[in-house]
Amino acid sequence: MARSTSRSTRLDQPRDRSRTIKAQYDPEMFGRWSEKVARFIGSARFIGYMTAFVVVWLMWNTMAREEWRFDPFPFIFLTLMLSLQASYAAPLILLAQNRQADRDRVQFQEDRSLTERMVADTEYLTREIASIRIATGDLATRDFLRGEVRDLVEELTALLAADADEDASDPSTK
Repeated sequence: MARSTSRSTRLDQPRDRSRTIKAQYDPEMFGRWSEKVARFIGSARFIGYMTAFVVVWLMWNTMAREEWRFDPFPFIFLTLMLSLQASYAAPLILLAQNRQADRDRVQFQEDRSLTERMVADTEYLTREIASIRIATGDLATRDFLRGEVRDLVEELTALLAADADEDASDPSTK
């Protein structure tokens, strides 16, 4: 019996991606785009552009000839456009804030783990320094030995001087 080895029947091989008519959605690309839009909406340049747009709109629809006006006094179309812009801007800003909150959370976790490692290293070094201090406390240092030798030399000098004085004062040694 011959077994079929085509890629479509083998379970140990991944399937070929078939072409679909659906649009591919990349959430990272959309997230980056939303952050760019949110940054622009939060800038002074955007406020200036919007102000200029609204002023031109109002001037055109109040001062232009009657047949050229496309949005009379209550400015319903302007209100609709500004509402539409706000309805898209709010979710984009929220998406950008959520992405920033996620980045902040990751940064906080990294900072926390780094701080924990630094505390552990500091505690280790503190224990090592303490053990070195305890170990060197039992050892004689160079300064301690020099001081002891100096004291012994002074004692020997004093004993020799006292012995020499005794020999000088004893007439039987002469």
